[in-house]
Amino acid sequence: MAMIEAHPLRGLVDLEHGTISREVFVNEEIYQQELEQIFARAWLFVGHESQVPNHGDYFQSRMGEEAVLLVRDRKDQMHVFLNTCRHRGMKVCRYDEGNTLLFTCPFHGWSYDTDGRLVGVPEFQTAYHGELDKSKWGLVEARITNYYGSIWATWDPEAPSFEEYLGDFGGYLRPLFQGDDGRDNGVEVIGGVHKWYMPSNWKFPSTSFQGDGAHGSITHRSINVAAIGPQGDLDEGDRHGVRSTWPAHHLEVATPGLGHSGHFNIKEPGEPYTETWQTMPWIEDYFREAHAAKMKRFQGQKLISGGGGIFPNMVYQGAGVMRKPIAVWHPAGVYRTECWRFYFIDRNAPTEVRDAMRRFYMRYAGPVGLTESDDMENWNYATPASKGTIARRYAYNYQMGLGHEYFDESITPGRLAPHRAEQGQRNRFARWLEFMQAPSWNDIYPLGGQPRPLGY
Repeated sequence: MAMIEAHPLRGLVDLEHGTISREVFVNEEIYQQELEQIFARAWLFVGHESQVPNHGDYFQSRMGEEAVLLVRDRKDQMHVFLNTCRHRGMKVCRYDEGNTLLFTCPFHGWSYDTDGRLVGVPEFQTAYHGELDKSKWGLVEARITNYYGSIWATWDPEAPSFEEYLGDFGGYLRPLFQGDDGRDNGVEVIGGVHKWYMPSNWKFPSTSFQGDGAHGSITHRSINVAAIGPQGDLDEGDRHGVRSTWPAHHLEVATPGLGHSGHFNIKEPGEPYTETWQTMPWIEDYFREAHAAKMKRFQGQKLISGGGGIFPNMVYQGAGVMRKPIAVWHPAGVYRTECWRFYFIDRNAPTEVRDAMRRFYMRYAGPVGLTESDDMENWNYATPASKGTIARRYAYNYQMGLGHEYFDESITPGRLAPHRAEQGQRNRFARWLEFMQAPSWNDIYPLGGQPRPLGY
């Protein structure tokens, strides 16, 4: 495939004036280039260590359009393998999750150990004459990192470390994987992973969580009135529980040059507990005690809550009761996205708390969740409405808050904007443009490991 030249791409993404061409969302050549330039090089969320707790456990995940296996081997090491046999390409595993001693291809019977080595080849002596070098034909393996229990992977051996990839945004991501009392690596995945297809480009959902706070009062008006929070009798509030009146900065935060962003509450130290589960006092007691432990753990420190996203396609929410869900928007075609939702709970939460959170997640998110349904309706209608010959002549507007961003390290690291701004989305597309134009990681990260800001 011939790559679209850098100059035409830059003409489609006008960060100075805050406009993005619809071609970015509907053009097949651009989509194919994204798979090569972005998903073959970026760090991607694959899963969580709690999904593979034992030797031989595996979880089938995705990286872009590629099926991969997150595996814990016999020596307790985790791996991410491309789920395809090196002989004729058949999937070596067709199940979503489980435990195994070997992955055996059902086509010709090649077998692989849980560390990826090719260990069994039928008729090795008679058909291959003992000459096949099995050490060269193991499963294709990605680079991985374990970030407070979350597993991320990249195909590119030249990519920087995941910590470099995050930059200052690590301070906003790390709380996602903390327990209710604030301890690191304190959560686990509950239940299965919601998976469904959506007829829209992957960038619609992946950018909508980065600086689109303005849509809530319009798109989600009906569920705000219905009050689907734990109480069932709340007004709009913060939609995820009771809004705290404790002093806080409500901001859009972006990491210049890196593409990560989100909307966060930067709270002053010592925030008191706000009752949320009054109709279930046993649940209230758990969260009240966890809050007290968290305040003690972070005494004198500002606390961060809210949701954001890691470039290119992982987003998360973490405000109020909506504690720990992750969404990954996998590209599945220029007009198709495979949506995955992971739900987290404190590792030590008692059964009744787990059940209460599970029921709330069911009401809120996923393919039949009230909020997710609202969002999907927008994305699904926007896609066909943007495909036409005339529609493609007119750019999308991303000008909200343009020119009013600022830095204030006394508040928090990053480029800041009021809670109603689209700087996060502009930041995301700046990073998108850099990946799409750069021939190698050296052109994305200059020598010395420091990102080069591009527009934002």
